[in-house]
Amino acid sequence: MEYLDFEQPIQELEEQLSKCLIIGKESDVDVTETCEQIENKLVKTRTDIYKNLTAWQRVQLSRHPSRPYTLDFIKALTKGTFMELHGDRNVKDDKAMIGGLGKIGDQSYMFIGQQKGFNTKTRQFRNFGMANPEGYRKALRLMKMAEKFGIPVVTLIDTPGAYPGLEAEERGQGEAIARNIFEMTILKTPIISIVIGEGASGGAVGIGVGDRVYMMENTWYTVISPESCSSILWRSWDHKEEAAESLKLTAKDMKKQGLIDGIIKEPFGGAHSNRAEAFAIVEKQIVKTYAELSKLTIKKLIKERMDKYDSMGVFNA
Repeated sequence: MEYLDFEQPIQELEEQLSKCLIIGKESDVDVTETCEQIENKLVKTRTDIYKNLTAWQRVQLSRHPSRPYTLDFIKALTKGTFMELHGDRNVKDDKAMIGGLGKIGDQSYMFIGQQKGFNTKTRQFRNFGMANPEGYRKALRLMKMAEKFGIPVVTLIDTPGAYPGLEAEERGQGEAIARNIFEMTILKTPIISIVIGEGASGGAVGIGVGDRVYMMENTWYTVISPESCSSILWRSWDHKEEAAESLKLTAKDMKKQGLIDGIIKEPFGGAHSNRAEAFAIVEKQIVKTYAELSKLTIKKLIKERMDKYDSMGVFNA
């Protein structure tokens, strides 16, 4: 188990509890009362920490090394039915953007999302979850395939941003993202988008135009990362906590501003603390949302989607 810096009090108490249990097991000393006291203190400490998380602490949780990634969710949701599809039929297969068909129950879905790596080798292989233009073009190809066969689309967003390299710009990074936004707006099939980790800038929006957009509780969604914002405004990363608060990037902030449709609760302590429960909660949300969207005609579906995005940023004086 890896602990974040603000989780150190929890780590210390868990280590104390572990030692207490070992002493009780290996000796004749009755440590029951001591262990109970530590357990009670651990429960209180956990509650105090996780119920009062700052924006920066939620950013840290969204990046937790043990947090489930897109493929983890897809494999858990589809229970062995997932068939990955590759390539944009133009340049190559972008490993940072994955997609394919899978079933939840008896319903087929087209799953699309950014995939990060879990160690140095896989992070390089997946380009740290930063897709190139061919990744967004692959995503669009799969969306069009889903539209053709009347299959709903589920996008799972988890990226620090689209790849900003020279070669990506040469192959039309901005155009690829803009094309996706345009095509998703008028796609003739339901789209459910869920931010499961980081949701940074156009890299996230490129697969984030949905009929329903949800954020998991400990995720973030904004135009720029707190570190980059801090480096621009203060010429240093030292103000990243302040930047995180100012950006209003948490799920609660985004819901208040009307930019997302709902917040998906996570297991106490974050999605990584109980993966099975996190997968079950997300599955329930997808099934429930599709049941609602499937009742709409295609014409009404697209109209409501367009009206939803047209109304964003409108304020009454």
